Amino acid sequence: MDAEAWNERYAGSDPVWSLTPNVFVERELLSLPPGTALDLAAGEGRNAIWLAKLGWRVTAVDFAEAGLARGRELADGLPIDWVCADATNYAAPAPFGLVLVAYLQLIPAQRRAAVQAAWHSLELGGTLLWLAHDSTNLSDGTGGPSDPEVLMTAEDILDDLDSLGAAYAVIRAGRVARTVQDGHEREEPRTAWDCLVRVVRQA
Repeated sequence: MDAEAWNERYAGSDPVWSLTPNVFVERELLSLPPGTALDLAAGEGRNAIWLAKLGWRVTAVDFAEAGLARGRELADGLPIDWVCADATNYAAPAPFGLVLVAYLQLIPAQRRAAVQAAWHSLELGGTLLWLAHDSTNLSDGTGGPSDPEVLMTAEDILDDLDSLGAAYAVIRAGRVARTVQDGHEREEPRTAWDCLVRVVRQA
């Protein structure tokens, strides 16, 4: 989907995504001391807002202005910089201590460009957290895109980093299970499979 399509999707009266942070974002980042954070492809800003509430100085980037406008409304005055830009070619004005990319589902060439933008936005010693619908979710899980070309694995992201000559320490990389409950009491919870990569920049 391009920016125009996402703007149309975000133009409805209700938020498209949950108002709470992603479970893995919360789990991986809660213990980090607040600093500067970049949320690439932030959408309506649920993760950016959560980080700001913890004391992070957050820049939220998305190419859909309607999503950012929803984020500004939901943030209710929190000091977040909302920037309309493409995550595949965003040039950070200064490096960040944390770069978060959550569920940016792109074809491989665009994904590699987004990995490069994320990496070049990260300061030495900073944390990169990348989350996405895993390639195996199409056969083993539920929800997410049906196009296998925009799915990925943790190994794909690490390979993208290696192609940049990136020096990093892996904190966590692999496939993780996420429980999906549609809100109907009689419906059984289902499992979605995501890929998670958390690395620290060493050079």
